[in-house]
Amino acid sequence: MPARLEVQELNAWYGGRQALYDVSLEVEDRAATAIIGPSGCGKSTFLRCLNRLHEETPGARMTGAVRLDGDDLGAADAVSVRCRVGMVFQKPNPFPNLSIFENVAAGLRLLGVRRRDELDQGVAEALLHAGLWEEVEHHLDAPGTSLSGGQQQRLCIARALAVRPEVLLMDEPCSALDPIATAKVETLMARLRREYTVVVVTHNLAQARRVSDRTAFFYLGKVVEVGPTDRIFASPAEKLTENYVNGRFG
Repeated sequence: MPARLEVQELNAWYGGRQALYDVSLEVEDRAATAIIGPSGCGKSTFLRCLNRLHEETPGARMTGAVRLDGDDLGAADAVSVRCRVGMVFQKPNPFPNLSIFENVAAGLRLLGVRRRDELDQGVAEALLHAGLWEEVEHHLDAPGTSLSGGQQQRLCIARALAVRPEVLLMDEPCSALDPIATAKVETLMARLRREYTVVVVTHNLAQARRVSDRTAFFYLGKVVEVGPTDRIFASPAEKLTENYVNGRFG
């Protein structure tokens, strides 16, 4: 598959502490890439650099290039970048004072959509895509926070999908969910990876094997190895990768 997202010599800092070191990585189109590695190895920082969220942290900075279809995202407007590169966070974060409908419509309104029929269609399509429509279609005016944790996370996925991003970033999207909700989100992820370019950070190695096509192993802010998920777990080229996927550290 061709690369959709290209990262070249990415370095990132929090104040004087460097978190990423010369990370170069290609992310394939219409596939899921899992980012694995022990806590503190730079996985979430890497994800936040892909849609310019890293720069929102006081004292944070980055160098290097992130390109989407050849476009330098560092030179683009940050809001437009985050429409093209959506993100779902570790804990569900629906807007607390907005209904289910308005949570999903928020991004559409930001893009200038005002007609009610267009909003209705966009919200319905996003909720359907996120596997939530049948569960909420009769109470779209209810607060987004009234949903269960798993439903809230799928609502946040619908909110990200509503603006039709080209890339979907997912930072530990199941870490706050129970096993049943996790299974539903994983099923959704398996479907989305055939329609979007997906990058998912996970500590759950079994989950990485289930939902990803390619896997990148990070350690101490560097990419140690990247390749097809089956190979990374069955016959990694690097001893450090082998030790990690076999539970010898991390």
